[in-house]
Amino acid sequence: MRRMRRIGIAVGIGLGMHAAFAVAVGSMAWGLATGLQQPLAARSLEPDSAWWAWLGNVLLLAQFPLLHSWLLTRSGQRLLAALMPGGHGRTLAPSTYVVVGSLQLSATFWLWQPSGIVWHQPTGWTGAVQWSLFAAAWLFLVKALYDAGLGLQTGFAGWWALLRGRAVDYGPLPTSGLFARCRQPIYLGFALVLATAPTWSPDWLLLAVLWIAYCVVGPRWKEARWARIHGTRFLAYRQRVPYFLPRLGTRTEP
Repeated sequence: MRRMRRIGIAVGIGLGMHAAFAVAVGSMAWGLATGLQQPLAARSLEPDSAWWAWLGNVLLLAQFPLLHSWLLTRSGQRLLAALMPGGHGRTLAPSTYVVVGSLQLSATFWLWQPSGIVWHQPTGWTGAVQWSLFAAAWLFLVKALYDAGLGLQTGFAGWWALLRGRAVDYGPLPTSGLFARCRQPIYLGFALVLATAPTWSPDWLLLAVLWIAYCVVGPRWKEARWARIHGTRFLAYRQRVPYFLPRLGTRTEP
């Protein structure tokens, strides 16, 4: 009975987590493609250009990086471990982290209050170039997630470990692929996706500026966690590989 309950929790969390992740990615892609002018939820504030609507948008933008980074701290990890039922919180922490981040992303794009102002929409051959750059940025981000370990980055590692009754396999420190060029290719890919959004608006500009700034600063919390987990191996890696902008030319050996 206990084993079946554990399996049921694992499968339930896995299905819910992957559904939330898919919705979050789709919401972000749609929001950026439309310049955040077509929110997925009904608007509740009028007029859209009122100062309190913009304040709400800023709060939506702030909640994602602040909570996302805090959850990487020791206190945040303890909270993640306490959120899941059945005493399995520590095992499910990678999945819980993805669930929380997915809900945060979805909330940002579903609850956004649009300005109604569009500066530029992609058309003609220049529009084709913009869409191509946007797609290339997404591919770069997927490659970075793959190099970091898709199981961990998508939350699969957590519920799968619980399903098998094993500890989570966090894998080694990622140092190959894009991680041989820079230490934070996932955040770089996220920034590129934001920067290449094909529809330009004040809404997009606000989001891009704030979240790209987070992409540059936020990984410091992640690297502090890496230093705790990997110790001298990470310190040596940090000495060899640049932080954010990739090193071109000869590949750095791990």
